[in-house]
Amino acid sequence: MAKILGALVAIIISNNAVAGKIYEKFPKEVNANEKYVFYSHGYIVEGDNSKPVDKRFGWGMYDFPSIKEALSDEEYNLVAFHRAKNTEPFEHAEKLSQQVRKLVKHGVPVENITLVGFSRGAFITGVASYKLSDLGVNTVLLAGCGRMVFKSSKDLQVFGHMLSIYEKTDKANTCKALKEKSPGVKSFSEIEINTGLSHGAFYRPLDVWVEPVKEWVKSR
Repeated sequence: MAKILGALVAIIISNNAVAGKIYEKFPKEVNANEKYVFYSHGYIVEGDNSKPVDKRFGWGMYDFPSIKEALSDEEYNLVAFHRAKNTEPFEHAEKLSQQVRKLVKHGVPVENITLVGFSRGAFITGVASYKLSDLGVNTVLLAGCGRMVFKSSKDLQVFGHMLSIYEKTDKANTCKALKEKSPGVKSFSEIEINTGLSHGAFYRPLDVWVEPVKEWVKSR
């Protein structure tokens, strides 16, 4: 009887597994009952420093560790790689897309997988979404529709459910044009924030963008 009860408890725990972990590498074990979110940081973080300071535009410190902590949640696992300096974006996007397919292969429903990216990371996220056109993974672009998207890859499209958040004082703003040329988008939501911090608004975990991202991810 004890063995039977133990087995039942194990099944209950497995079926109600709580996520909430932060991974710096692709997880060794995948739980099909959990949600997974991939966060791709901006270009300035590429390299060895997880808290680089922007001196060119005066946007301050990019606090990658604090952003990861703020974006994490008990309802999903957060995967956030610290990319090497001068990472080739298309190659990393391919790597990201293959990891998503690996999750799906292990039984994770595609609606439980979300790609989130800021700036250069948003470009990588967009390319990965394009490579996953047959799946339609959830896509979040943070200040993602600037020069890099429209001049570097004019044919880029995104798929699945999409959320865009941009800062009013930033040149990288609305993603409406990207949405219009992406017929594979199932739903589109966009939020304009107004902190006066331009691109630097996403260098730190401000509630004004972190909370909407988390709410949107958990609503999928």
